[in-house]
Parts: sequence; C-alpha cells; structure tokens
Amino acid sequence: MDRFRGRTAIVTGASRGIGAAIAERLAAEGADLLLVARTLDQHEHLAGSLNETVARCRTYGTRVEAMVADLGDAASRAAIVPAALDMFGGRVDILVNNAAAAMYASMLTYPAKRRMITFEVNVFAPMDLSQAVIPSMIEHGEGWIVNVSSGSARHVAIPPKITSPVSTRLGIYGASKAALNRITNAFAVELDGTGVRINTVEPRGAVASEGAEAVTGGALDRSVYESMEEMVEGALVLCDCDTDMSGGVHVTLDLINQLGLTIHGLNAQPLTP
Repeated sequence: MDRFRGRTAIVTGASRGIGAAIAERLAAEGADLLLVARTLDQHEHLAGSLNETVARCRTYGTRVEAMVADLGDAASRAAIVPAALDMFGGRVDILVNNAAAAMYASMLTYPAKRRMITFEVNVFAPMDLSQAVIPSMIEHGEGWIVNVSSGSARHVAIPPKITSPVSTRLGIYGASKAALNRITNAFAVELDGTGVRINTVEPRGAVASEGAEAVTGGALDRSVYESMEEMVEGALVLCDCDTDMSGGVHVTLDLINQLGLTIHGLNAQPLTP
C-alpha cells in the first residue's frame, strides 16, 4: 500500500478508462496526484468524469487535485507541468501520458482537422509534457514517464488476411502511436545516465474501457480484451522501474508474465487468481 508513498504524479486523460484506473491505483499505493482532463463533469456520451476520479482517489488519503486542460491546445497543456511543480514543491516523480484522441475512419476520406487533433493529442502533447517535466526530474536524479501506446502502431495484414473490421479504420490513430513509440525511444537515448526512465506501454489486444467500446462500436472480438487490472499492473511497473528499463515499447501481459507480477485490484489488494 505504500509503494508510491511520498511520490508525486501527473496523469492525463484521468476522467475515465485507463487513466482513471492508473490514477486510482497510484493513489491506493500512496502517491499524490494531479489529474488532468478536458472537463470536470461527465461527458455527454461516456460514463465517468474527472470529479468522480478525484473523489475515488481521495478516499485513499493522499493529496489529489484536478486540473482542466485541453491536450489538443498547446497553450492549455503548457500550464500543466508548472501547476504540478508549484503544487508539489518543485518535484514531479511520475508523468503518465494517457490522454488520447481516437477517431477511427477510412484513410480515403480522413478529414484534415481530425488528423491535426490526433497528432496534437497523441504525439505533441506527450512530447511537450515530457520536455517540461524532465528538467526537474534530472535535477532530482530520477523520474518515470509512461506513455500509453497501442498495438495499432504495428502494421496489419493486408487483404484478404484482415480479421477485424476495425483494422481498416485506425490508420491515423495507429500512425500517431507509432510516432509516440519512436519519440519515447529517442528521449530514452538522450536521457541515459540521468536517472530518468521513459517507456511506452500498450495492451496486448485491447482494454474494455468506455472509450474503446465507443470508438469500435463493440466490433472487436471479446477474446482480444484484457482486464483493466492487468493493463494497470503492466503500466504501474514502469512507474518505478530500474534505470536499465527505459526506451522500450512494452506489452502489459508480456511484462506481467516476464516479471512474474501479481495482479492487483485498483485498491492495491491482490486479486484471487
């Protein structure tokens, strides 16, 4: 329960889904948090809200604050790290770049505006936040950045081997995540020896979050999903990994198997197998 006691963290996209789950687990393990999303209240189409996540996290007794920011707007996101540094006395130990724009559509008609939004949120925002937080991490000799990626970054089989209708609509989203993977690796190369670790993490298939269900319309085979607890377990190990574990594109279930991790609930209690 005290794994992250005394640590501070920023989690973006924390109103629901993976971001909210990672935030709750960090709070349950003792971390103080700044949670970021575009709005405080519930989305008109999706369950969950930033206020609800904050309320759940505060039940664990740590400091948890909310901040409204649009990750797709450079000026708005530029205020996040300074606010966290001011809030936490000049130190942010962990940055989880989870917020993502997932707009699936045919490559043949994909609108220019949506392309811009996708890359602003999925690539430029994580890069900007990382650049902003890294100097303080270097100053303190350690830090952890976790960028939430996606298996859609990998190439898919061309017809007639496509097995999912979703594969035909996630080219731009997947391209943005491929860029995020490469940028993460480049950061790690430059940060070698500083004590700052940066990695991407992705589910082996998909996580049944509110957002995933909405954008896929339930089209994915249920067998490809993993539990939210598994996703969080794989992400959390990268929030306190050793310095020799940096620059990787990690898959949650693979990490769990390789490291022999025990799956915990979001309340940090071990789950019964």
